[in-house]
Amino acid sequence: MLGKKQNVKKVQAGRKVTFRQTYQYHLLMLPGFLVLFIYTIIPFFGNIMAFQNFQPILGFFKSRWVGLDNFRHMLMLPDTARIFRNSFVIAVGKLVFTMVFSILFAILLNEINHIKFKKTIQTICFLPHFLSWVILATIFRNLLDTNGIANQLMMSSGLIKEPLMFLGSNKIFQGVIISTDVWKKFGYGAIIFIAALMGINPELYEAANVDGAGRLQKIWHVTLPGIRVTIVLVATLNIANILNAGFDQIYNLYSPIVYKSGDIIDTYVYRMSFINTQYSLATAIGLLKSVISFIMIVTAHGLAKKFANYRIF
Repeated sequence: MLGKKQNVKKVQAGRKVTFRQTYQYHLLMLPGFLVLFIYTIIPFFGNIMAFQNFQPILGFFKSRWVGLDNFRHMLMLPDTARIFRNSFVIAVGKLVFTMVFSILFAILLNEINHIKFKKTIQTICFLPHFLSWVILATIFRNLLDTNGIANQLMMSSGLIKEPLMFLGSNKIFQGVIISTDVWKKFGYGAIIFIAALMGINPELYEAANVDGAGRLQKIWHVTLPGIRVTIVLVATLNIANILNAGFDQIYNLYSPIVYKSGDIIDTYVYRMSFINTQYSLATAIGLLKSVISFIMIVTAHGLAKKFANYRIF
């Protein structure tokens, strides 16, 4: 009897799954594929503008072909190095500080024993993530104005003598962009680390208590090693976003005064295409960014596989 059951299992394991048996699952994927095809794959062919002197009146097929001239012109522009540098600095600053504050926030929440208080703080810190930058930009413009609350508090406490132009100074603007984005995202970014902390074996903390370890010692020797794989995984996957400095935030907060420090690839492409109508040049810059991002994505997944044993493809 046992032999027959084993033979049945072998036969079932050896059967090939046919399309007729799984077509329902393919149909469920169809709406998502259509959205991807319409809004991602079809517009992708618009990158041909990077190799043309594109004129909207002539269209794709009649515009003059110029080869790599737009890329040569892009590399000769003094703005190109600046926007790539700004994008890199702002994006790296956001990724590093958001990750650090997310880890610290997750650890602090993990140390709180009062459940209601813990849930309240967690909810309050999660909420900013779901607010649009259109709303937040208005709030921060009022807070950081020369007559805003931030300047008034610092002047009344004696920290500064004259009001600071937070959104009008090239020395301060990048710091404002990074800090406001960290404030918005660190609570939501802590979710994955909170989940990782829940997976740590409680017996390790009990053993640390027996050995007389203090709270900071337990965090250093038990908590951080317990989420080390998650930290490495998140850090490596974030490499793919190394040039994504956040168009919506910067577009709603910057002005021509801070183009020197606040202009990034996305805002520059927007101005070149929709304001200056240099569609071919803007497409060339955007295409270069896409190529670099693709290389970073492949690198990130390679590092994630090597250091965190994480694999998608």
